[in-house]
Amino acid sequence: QPCWREYLTTRIEQNIVDNCTCPISECCAQPTTAFIYSIVSSEEIIAKYEKALLRRYVECCSNLTWCTNPQGCDQILLKDGLGYGAACSKCSWISCFNCNFPEAHYPARCSHMSHMTCAKCNHGFCWRCLKPWRPNHKDYYNCSAMVSKAAWQEKRFQDYNERCTFHHHAREFATSLRNSISSIREMPKIRNLTFVLDACKVLEQARKVLAYSCVYSYYNQDTESMDIVEQQAESLELLTNAL
Repeated sequence: QPCWREYLTTRIEQNIVDNCTCPISECCAQPTTAFIYSIVSSEEIIAKYEKALLRRYVECCSNLTWCTNPQGCDQILLKDGLGYGAACSKCSWISCFNCNFPEAHYPARCSHMSHMTCAKCNHGFCWRCLKPWRPNHKDYYNCSAMVSKAAWQEKRFQDYNERCTFHHHAREFATSLRNSISSIREMPKIRNLTFVLDACKVLEQARKVLAYSCVYSYYNQDTESMDIVEQQAESLELLTNAL
């Protein structure tokens, strides 16, 4: 029994419990959950084992996924029926279920979030598979283009990137402001600040839309429709700045 306990404990701590088999090389038998519970007495090791079982279950279910909040969240989300705007019930983070980008990025498309360009040589590649954007992807940067065009492309990218970064930072400020106000509400003799908290939430959402609108605008060249998008984004930005 001590040998089994040491063996199972090591496997669980190394996160390789999924394919755990009898230590005898000729034996392919796998220890059952009941057997592991009867051998391993440490509550900490058992907790790790149960987390491993849960993780394996979620990975095996195509309609389940973990919340992608980069700050950390252990909530399991059901993909079926969740569209844009559906948030994690635990941390309120909005995830994208169609690509590996950690959050919903409307109005930018998933393909927009995958296309990366080297700032030094303008090589285009997909950050998900690291392959060149051409021929496996729909868009690419032509290295043989004229220098003037390359300079224009770089300037255009920098402009949109700076705007996108600004809105992300402004969104972080709104989040920080909301957290500060939430702590103030707990103090005695303070008026109800619900309306201020609601305003901060609107600020966060508006900055998020403005940030990803920059991505959308950068990758779309249809002048006729983009004029409307740019006008709407400009109006939203003016109102957001005022708020």
